Amino acid sequence: MITKDQILKAQESWGNGVVKIGSLMEDFNECEMFAINFLGEHYSFESGDILFKPTKCESQQFRPTILEALSYFIAGENKACAEDKGFALNPWTKVRFENSGFIIEDSRAIAMGNYYFTDLTGVETKVEYTFGYKLSNGDLKIDLHHSSLPFKA
Repeated sequence: MITKDQILKAQESWGNGVVKIGSLMEDFNECEMFAINFLGEHYSFESGDILFKPTKCESQQFRPTILEALSYFIAGENKACAEDKGFALNPWTKVRFENSGFIIEDSRAIAMGNYYFTDLTGVETKVEYTFGYKLSNGDLKIDLHHSSLPFKA
């Protein structure tokens, strides 16, 4: 059965990975290789498409394939989606999760809450998220990723 501790570790690893991607932006080849490995380690693309709705997407809101997810995180010359700027290239210095709640089952789990991305000046950007996790060969991987900026009246 999945544990809350496993989810917290997966979130910490995911946040550290996003920060690392941005730290490698000066060497795009190294950044791209790391980002591909990051996606393979944290998302269940090996099982097929995933449900991925990233934060800053307008025309192509949903990114079910690894190439579309890679495009969102790092953009680049061969980006799959024209609107992508490389979200993880901001760069961020820290990502922290503030979980609202969990639904945990034997081999599936859902976490929802806010995560905060800290930029180089120390300013935090608050983003709402829902991650669905599943066990894949003993590893906890994301198969549902939805994030959005908070509603402002």
